[in-house]
Formats: sequence, C-alpha cells, structure tokens
Amino acid sequence: MSEEKKVDVQPDPSFENAKDHGVGDTQPVNELRRDLRPSHIFMFSIACSIGTGLVIGSGQALARGGPGGALIGYIVIGTVVFCVMTALGEMAAFLPMNKGFSGYATRMVDPALGFATGWNYFFKYIMAAPTNLTAAGLVIQYWRPDLNVAIWVAVFATVVIAINVLHVRIFGEIEFWAGGIKVCIMVILILTCFIIAVGGGPNHYASGFAYWKTPGAFAEYLLAGPKGRFLGWWACMRQACFAFTGTEVVGMTFGEMPNPQKNVPRAVKQTFWRIFAFYILGILVLGMAVPYDSSDLLTATNRSTSAAASPFVVAIESAGIKVLPDFTNASLLVFTLSAASSDIYCASRSLYGLARDRQAPAIFSKTVGKGVPVYATGMSAAFTALGFLNASKSSSTVFDNLVSLVTVFAALNWLAILLSHIGFRRGLARQGIMIAELPYTGFLQPYATYYALGVTAVVLLFNGYDAFIPRFRVETMVLSYLGILLFVVNILAWKLWKRTKRVKGPEMDLVTGRRIE
Repeated sequence: MSEEKKVDVQPDPSFENAKDHGVGDTQPVNELRRDLRPSHIFMFSIACSIGTGLVIGSGQALARGGPGGALIGYIVIGTVVFCVMTALGEMAAFLPMNKGFSGYATRMVDPALGFATGWNYFFKYIMAAPTNLTAAGLVIQYWRPDLNVAIWVAVFATVVIAINVLHVRIFGEIEFWAGGIKVCIMVILILTCFIIAVGGGPNHYASGFAYWKTPGAFAEYLLAGPKGRFLGWWACMRQACFAFTGTEVVGMTFGEMPNPQKNVPRAVKQTFWRIFAFYILGILVLGMAVPYDSSDLLTATNRSTSAAASPFVVAIESAGIKVLPDFTNASLLVFTLSAASSDIYCASRSLYGLARDRQAPAIFSKTVGKGVPVYATGMSAAFTALGFLNASKSSSTVFDNLVSLVTVFAALNWLAILLSHIGFRRGLARQGIMIAELPYTGFLQPYATYYALGVTAVVLLFNGYDAFIPRFRVETMVLSYLGILLFVVNILAWKLWKRTKRVKGPEMDLVTGRRIE
C-alpha cells in the first residue's frame, strides 16, 4: 500500500478513545473503554489459560493415555493453540476490533459465520461460569462437606458478578493479582513434582522416568493392545483441548487494549512461553512423579472437583508430604473463582459484539458509567443460576457434562478464528497489501493456520468416539456433537434469514479501524 493510501485510512470511531482519558475527555456512546493496562492484559491472559482443566483434568489425561500419550497430546494441542493465537494476532494488530472474534468472522468470511461464532462463544462461557462456580463450591466441601454446594454457588456468584460490573480497570487489577497467584501456585506444584521425581520427597524415591518403563509410556483405554493405546492418546488430545480452553481469551481484551500494534504481538508471543512452562513441563513432571495406574490417581479422576481430584496432590501425597493438600485446595479456590469471573467477562463481551453487529438485541450494546456493557453483563451473569443444577448428589456428573460441552465450544471457536485468518490473508492478497505491511506476522503463517485447522477439525469430528466404544451411549454422543449441531444451525439460519454472502477478497473492508501509528 502506498503512502498516499495510508494517509486516507480512517480509524474506526470505536478506537478514538485509545489514549488515557483525562479531564475534559468525553466517552463515545456505547463504546468499551480501552483502560486495561499492558500488565493487566499479561496477567489476564495467564489467569484465563491456567484453570481447573490443567490442575485437575490433567490427571484424567495421565490415567487414560499414560505419560507419553499425555505429553504428546499436550504438545500437539499446544502447537494448535499457539497457531490460533498467531493468526488472531495478525488480524488484531492490523485491524483492532472490540467486537470479539465474531467481528473478524463477519468481516473476513461471512456474517453468518460471525453470528454463529459470537453465539457459540457466548454459549461456551455462560456454561463455563456455573461450571467453575460449582467447582469452587466443591473445593470448599473439602473442608466443609456438611454444607450444600448451592450455598457457595450463590455466595461466589455474587462476588464475581460484582467484579464484572465495576470499571474494567478494577476487573483488570483483580485478574492481575489472581494471575500472579496462579503463576506462583503452578511454579510451586511443578517444582514440587520435579523434586519428588528426583528423590527429594520424604520417601526419597527417585522415580525419574521409571514410570515410563513400568507401567509404561502409553496406557490402554477402552480396548486392549495397540488400538487401546491409540485411543488412550486420543483421549489425551481431547482432554488437552479442555485444558487449553481459555488461552485465546486474551483476544477478547484487544478492543480494550491501548496501542494494539505494540501490545497485541507481545501478548501473542507470551503465549508460547505459557504453553511450554505450565502445560508441557506440568504434564511432563506429573508423568515422572506418579504412575498412570496408581490406584490413588484412578480414584482421583472419578472424584469431584477438589484437592483430592488433582493429580498434583496425588503425587504429593504418594511422596509422603502431609501439608500441601490443604494448600493446594485453597489454591484451587483462586483458580476457580478467577475463571468464573473471566467467564462472565468473556460472555458479556461476546454478547456486546453481537449486539454491535445487530445480531443480538440492541440493548446489549449499551454501556454505562465507565464503558461497562452492563446489560450484556447482566444477561451473562443470569446464567450462573445453572450452577444450582450441581447442588444435588449428582453434581460431579453434571459437572462432567458441562465440561464436555465447553470443550466442543472451545474447539469451534478456534476453528472460526482460523477460518477468519484464511479469509484475512486472502483479502490482503486480492487487494495488493504486502505481508511486510502487517504490524505483526505470525510464525510459519499462513501454513500454521492450515495445520491448526486440520487438527482442530479432526478433533471435532472424532470427539465422540467413546460414544460407540465399547457400546453405544446416546448421552455421550449428544454431548460430543450438540455444540457442532448448534453451530451449523446458527450459520444456516442466519444465512437463510439475512441472505448473507461470503465476503470476497477484493470487497473485504481492510481499511475501517486500521490504525497507522
């Protein structure tokens, strides 16, 4: 693009308030405030990417796939997530939008895909919030099993809702400290497991990689022999998707981030180190510290969400350490409450973005006070009442069902981001915009996007394989494919109703909102 064309670029009015607001500044009507600081963005991305899926769900991966299957599964899905983030980073640095992922899908592919993506993301987080609130209540039951989970769901829901109706900078500060605490906890847990594996525990047993030999690197799941070991690895792939859920959430904050051309690439690049430090190292040391056939681990994967269910605690208890289980349980409370708070934030921003694109009632696009989308936040918060479904004795079953749905919704979101990026690159080529003009260029792009798209599509397609093995189970199949069905129905319904057309490269709007610093 020539210099003359750059001068003609007009920023989207949504981003005119990029600078800090001082005395006399005015707030554009119904706009989000870009008041999240870079430190908030950094810690918020950590707070969202480290959750119960990593601290608790990793035990299920280890039990079903063994240390080798779990490690390979986490590495593969980790590379997929990083590719998703680099694809999102390219688009967000070039065209920062406060409409969430649905905005890119609408602009780069088809308004019907944007509609389905926005509602899919909303569905994901309105179910993730009560799931994490239930987890918080079950954590408390570790100390007070006599109290019903519903009590704590109500108490914690009030707290996280209050946080979300405050100024976004207050939300950022809270998530900043929560993210810091999570980092410290994960460092302690990973180092503790490593110390146990090298013989530093009270039992002084240096397991090293002994558990990779006996009982072995790969576990059998559902079937015996090589097929069983393959299914065990595939179970790890699916569980890794849930563990990595939330890593892309930092993209929701790009619309409220100052200087996106500088801070968006920084946030994306930090994703790589988070994936390596917390997920890859975490699952590696777990496989060194506890065997996958441990009776305690197998029992833990069938327990409710508490410290007793964490594979890190199983490793610690197996080594003879007596104090850390209570510490870990208290830590899990921080994990679950932080996750519930960010769930409401993401759901409200998705609904806000849909309303801005006229794909949801206009009232949800209204902001009050310091730019908080209070109506979208209220609607998102209302679904925390689903947490009371887990108040019965079958709470762990309902929790697992919600986890299955959230995992499918998360993978569909990755799919939408990748499709949007393919459309974005096609638009650049058709309009003669050189890749060198992008403020940020992702590693191995666009090939990385095609790789991630292929892996994600295969995971979604075969997500419900265990509904047919060893016998057909209707409820498992429904949970595995309901999200996909809703996604497709939303695309077709909006396309037929609005007669939308696929966005062609030469006609793609790559000007509105572009910031030339």
